This record gives sequence, C-alpha cells and structure tokens, in this order.
Amino acid sequence: MTWSIIAHDVETKMIGIAVSTCAFAVGARVPTIATGVGAVASQSFVNPYYGPQAIALMRDGASAQEALKAVTDADAGRGMRQVHLMDQQFRFAAYTGDGCVDWCGSLIRDHFSVAGNMLAGPQVIEETAAIYEAKIRLPFAQRLIEALKAGEAAGGDKRGKQSAALLIHDGEDYAFLDLRVDDHVDPIAELARLESVSRGRYTHYRKFMPSRANPAGIIDRGELERLIAQSMAEEARQ
Repeated sequence: MTWSIIAHDVETKMIGIAVSTCAFAVGARVPTIATGVGAVASQSFVNPYYGPQAIALMRDGASAQEALKAVTDADAGRGMRQVHLMDQQFRFAAYTGDGCVDWCGSLIRDHFSVAGNMLAGPQVIEETAAIYEAKIRLPFAQRLIEALKAGEAAGGDKRGKQSAALLIHDGEDYAFLDLRVDDHVDPIAELARLESVSRGRYTHYRKFMPSRANPAGIIDRGELERLIAQSMAEEARQ
C-alpha cells in the first residue's frame, strides 16, 4: 500500500521521513519523529500505536532493534504490519509481516532505510534508495522528494497514488517541515510544489520562531521582517 524513506542528513543533522501511497492522508498515519530520540514509519495495516510506543522505548534508551521487537512482539496483528525506524544513535531496523501483500520488503543503508508493501516490485525501494544516494548535493527536503519520485517512476504503489507527506525535524522539538498532500491526482508532484513554496518565505521565518536557544523567538515585527529579508537575500547570493 505504501513506501517510505527514513533518513538522517549527516551535514545538517536533520532527520526526515518521506512517504507516498494509494490511500487517503498518509501523513496523518505513517510518520512519527521525536527530535533527539528517533523516527518511525508504521505502514501496511497501520498500527497507530507503533510510533508513540517505539519513541517512548527509544527515549528510555532502547535501540531501534529492541524497540522494533518490543512493539511487534506485543501486537497480535503483527503479521499484517510493516514498520521501520531509526534510533537516537542513527541505527536502523525494519520489519515486514508475513501477511503483507507482495511486493513487500525493506532495505537499510548507513544513513537511511526504505520500506514498502503492495508495490510494483523491489525496484521501487531500490530506485528510491539509489536516487537518495545519488542526489547528495541537493538540500535534504528536495533529496527526499526526489527519492520518492524515483520510486514512483519505478512503479510505486501498484494500485495507484493518492497521498504523500514529508516530515523533517531539525534540533527543535517541533517540525522544521510537516507537509501533507492528503488527496491529489499527483501527490508527489504536489508535495514538491509545497516544498518549493516553503522556501519562498516560511523556511526563513522558521529561523526566528521560538527555539531552544531563544524561547520567545523574534516578536518585534519590524525586526522580524528585516531578518527574514536578510536571510532571503543571503540565500539568493549563494
């Protein structure tokens, strides 16, 4: 039904999940990230508890593999589930139940994992991984989206397409980007459009929102506008 990629960007220290499926509102169900703790993508017959349960275990020090075993062992429906996750040490683990619909499976690399089920074939996750590795010079968000596009070009979800999502965390306790395309004839293309829009102003504004370093953020409107304009001008010169 779905394929997704979880990744840790070594350069920026960001962690992200990108996902697409032929089902409604995938961003509301599959991805879970907790800054400094880990990331979880629960799919196939989604168990919405996998995300918070695995995050709680990893917050207490469990490895990705330990958290994975704990949540699946406790679930009588685990044969119908697929899940992959990353812990705070950037270790990955993945599980595909024997009741998941072919093609289904996963792969793990040094800094990312890809998993999918009900796909056109293994080439979907293979191409997702290949393009993610090849597009190392792209900004993280765009790199994740390009990886999804490659998986879709390789066949994607064999039923078709409906929704896609991109969730990225930086060092703050709330998302850097949380983009969701819940129902669209071309959801990955729409996700790419939204990410492009975010770079017009939002990602510059995000720099001056409340943060761990400055809990109030910039609240003077004039100063905020000056800093946003400065940030946009600096990016344009790069």
